[in-house]
Amino acid sequence: MTRDTVDVAIIGGGIVGLMTARHLLAEGLSVALVEAGDLGAAASGANAGSLHLQVQYPEFISLGEGWARAYIPCLRFLKASLAMWAELEEALGAPLGVGQRGGLIVAKTEEQMSRIAAKARIEAEAGVVTDVLDRTQLRELAPYLAPDAIGGGFCAEEGKANPLLVTPALAGAVTRAGARVLTGTRVTGLAPVQGGFVLATDKGPIACERVVNAAGAAAGRIGEMVGTPLAIGGFPLQVTVTEPVGPIVPHLVYSAAGKLSLKQLANGGCVIGGGWAAQERADGGLTLNPARFAGNMAMAARVVPALTQARALRSWTAWVNGTADWRPILGEDPGTPGLVHALFPWVGFSAGPMTARVAADLTLGRAPSMPLEGVSHLYDAKA
Repeated sequence: MTRDTVDVAIIGGGIVGLMTARHLLAEGLSVALVEAGDLGAAASGANAGSLHLQVQYPEFISLGEGWARAYIPCLRFLKASLAMWAELEEALGAPLGVGQRGGLIVAKTEEQMSRIAAKARIEAEAGVVTDVLDRTQLRELAPYLAPDAIGGGFCAEEGKANPLLVTPALAGAVTRAGARVLTGTRVTGLAPVQGGFVLATDKGPIACERVVNAAGAAAGRIGEMVGTPLAIGGFPLQVTVTEPVGPIVPHLVYSAAGKLSLKQLANGGCVIGGGWAAQERADGGLTLNPARFAGNMAMAARVVPALTQARALRSWTAWVNGTADWRPILGEDPGTPGLVHALFPWVGFSAGPMTARVAADLTLGRAPSMPLEGVSHLYDAKA
């Protein structure tokens, strides 16, 4: 192998790109991983660290039960991915802050309870168990919640990981395994050639047999290079962590009354998010939106009153990739053999381990470890 020739080039240095590299390296392939910025800087290292499995309540309300049923194959995919998260710390030999003590969506009205129950029935069709709790059961499980909580839905498989630990651990693993990791390197072109591809970058070309597009919010630009439109975009979100406080919240907490994700780290800091939009600057960068920050903090304090006195320590922003119907773009490019797209929108951190496994399978010419029927738009296009 010469310096500018590898078996596989992976575009994107988030967890999917890094995990895919790890699988391919274990199979004896040479890998170049190309990242425009720093590893994990766009979303993988800047998200809230939630390990999601339940159908997201706001989308259940806005997109409806028909959408939720169509999403069932994706739930099975997420369930398998969360099982992989449970084994990742041991596999990497590093602490990742993984904890799966369950996710809890909290209701304040009977209407919200009815919708949580309807959502749970659909989740059950995918083998995802969400227990519907009444007020007494909820109080026994989560005494830290506000008194106006009348019930909720509890999914025991959900949890959290620490993105600030995950990316460095993965980066160390793939570097030790021999990957050529190129940060601060922008892909400027992708051209199929005899026997593979030439990946043009601002640091020079890379020749390879196969390519994995794990570029997240920037993935559409890679698709354009080979004439394939990808219906995926980037969405600016913001997250906040509080100062360390005493043990309060062992679960991943959502609210049916508004956008919220809340979890407590091992050091006592509480990470507060839930899809509140950051503000895009004129130069394309992101900055905190103060009004949405205030709304997010108020929502957290209404759900968990003990947080009222906790001071916000740090807020940050992230570009998260998304599709309109939340379904992935995962599979070989329909017009460019040898190019695999590995994109799981909105909950890509949760889905990362299985997305990477499937991407590696397809790159190796194997059947995917999870079926893609009903999961991936690319599978639908090929069918």
